[in-house]
Amino acid sequence: MNIQQQVDHLIDTRPGKELLTAVYDDPAHPIIDGLIYRSGGNTAAYMILTDNGRIIINTGMGYEAPHHKRVFDAIRPGPTHHIITTQAHVDHVGGVDLFKEPGTTYIAQANNPACQADDKRIQGVRMRTAGIWFDMLGTDAKRIYLENPGVSMQQSEPTPDILFEDRLALTVDGLRIELLAAVGETTDCCVVWLPEHRVALVSNLFGPLFPHFPNVNTIRGDRYRFVEPQLATNRMVRELRPEMLITGRNEPIVGAELIEACLERLHDAVTYVHDRTLEGFNAGTDVWTLMREIQLPPELRVGQGYGKVSWAVRTFWEEYVGWFKLQATTELYPDSAPAALAELLALTGTDAALDRAEAALAAGDAVLAIRLGEAIAGVAPEDERLRALMAAAHRHLLDNGGDESFWENGWLRTEIARWGGELP
Repeated sequence: MNIQQQVDHLIDTRPGKELLTAVYDDPAHPIIDGLIYRSGGNTAAYMILTDNGRIIINTGMGYEAPHHKRVFDAIRPGPTHHIITTQAHVDHVGGVDLFKEPGTTYIAQANNPACQADDKRIQGVRMRTAGIWFDMLGTDAKRIYLENPGVSMQQSEPTPDILFEDRLALTVDGLRIELLAAVGETTDCCVVWLPEHRVALVSNLFGPLFPHFPNVNTIRGDRYRFVEPQLATNRMVRELRPEMLITGRNEPIVGAELIEACLERLHDAVTYVHDRTLEGFNAGTDVWTLMREIQLPPELRVGQGYGKVSWAVRTFWEEYVGWFKLQATTELYPDSAPAALAELLALTGTDAALDRAEAALAAGDAVLAIRLGEAIAGVAPEDERLRALMAAAHRHLLDNGGDESFWENGWLRTEIARWGGELP
């Protein structure tokens, strides 16, 4: 296989959204035996061994930290010289307090406090909607608690001891480590670079799935992730010429040529979608048309198990020109579209609207069927024909590509269940 075929093979064979289901290593998994070990979870924690201790990279959620600490302690119980988090998301910082001991220094990029504050500001909406995508029964937390009785599972909101702006060089027991500021899922990302081993530990810098299109805006709710700093980060990592790229989930990518080809394709895929979006709206094309029409050419194919091209088009549009689509006066006012649709339904009757919705679904237009169904739900939410229509339309979307993206899959499954349908 040539190098581009190797990238295609990696996309096709490396797991996609399945990796978003936490798998816990026990014992810790050697990435480089005697040097780097992984403890899998929502996002993997890593332990780097030094001559006289260890460095912990990312600490999981608070409830996961007892597991990570137990499997790492079985190999090297300390001392923990440093804790480094590669971004401020809760599944990276949650176990800092458990791992920290007298003499431990917690290091993060300078934007870490601001990024932690962002997460805290929207904690309420995140908690209300988390069940759409995540196990809220606490299955893993209960098991970890039983396996580690008496160990704190409290979620940390840690304050770094050292914040760095662009670059920080460390030598720990003779091991050289460089921390490089980066922008990815957050603006406080950092790359942990081991120059003597040519290993770049990036965790979720390019997203939790690799090589997949980045999620420039999550449907669960996040600040927009601006593309140009992400592209600059991509180029910076490529300039390192790593021989091993350690991500937040699954096995590392090995081989400088393969890593370069993967990152180059990601860079060019994002650039392509970004530039075609700019061309489209500058030419007067509406966002919905651009979402339908902009697709990656075969030579730029990447996975779409986390971010989606069509969603990126909409995000790029809104990053540049905002939420006003310049199509309707009512966009400017706190107008209730369902109220207007209810007025129309009062004239046409729900049966006629259901006839049209069912015909749309029969013709394969599940989105139109759902749009009509949402209007009907405003006046007759318990109608049995409506419930059957909505369940079937969401199932149609799931069965026709909607199961690839972790986020789309979770939403569609939740809606199928809400409308009384059967899940596959």
